[in-house]
Amino acid sequence: MRNEITRRAFGFGLGALALAAVLPGRALALTDAAARGLVEKLVADINAVIASGRSEAAMIQDFTRIFDRYADVPIIARSCLGADARRFSTAEIAAYTQAFRGYIGRKYGKRFREFVGGRVAVNAVRPVKTWHEVSGTVILRNEAPFEVRFLVSDKSGRPLFFDMLIEGVSMRLTERTEIGALLDQNGGDIGRLTAALQRAG
Repeated sequence: MRNEITRRAFGFGLGALALAAVLPGRALALTDAAARGLVEKLVADINAVIASGRSEAAMIQDFTRIFDRYADVPIIARSCLGADARRFSTAEIAAYTQAFRGYIGRKYGKRFREFVGGRVAVNAVRPVKTWHEVSGTVILRNEAPFEVRFLVSDKSGRPLFFDMLIEGVSMRLTERTEIGALLDQNGGDIGRLTAALQRAG
């Protein structure tokens, strides 16, 4: 068991290096204004859903669509598989990515659903290595505000966020651990992992 955990930790390290290798691409052309503009549109959509008064189920559907519109889902999904992604076919990765899309939208949609009565404000943007970090503040009623950060790249041809940190906790790294554990629970079978993701979140 210890060897398996060590191999997976090593694999995650390789996955992180691979993500760093694929992110540069067009990212050098990304400007502060473009990164900020993406997050401002994202935050405007989030705030509109928070203030909509719709049912929880409807809000989660809205947040799932928002995630799909503004996040680089293929990059995030593949990063969460780490080195294991090399073992699977293009069709298997495509099916997994589609299931991951729904899973992550539902999971983080529920998190943003908790912000009802508040709003998200964009604060500042700065270049970091080959991407841009846009910071914001979640302002809630009767609670202390807290920070949310979006890491933005244009590797896929347009600005999209590839990670979101809520109170310093990385969505991508958290999900890499979750997906790795779920893959292990399903015997390393990506078909079973995909089916599990369709029910999760």
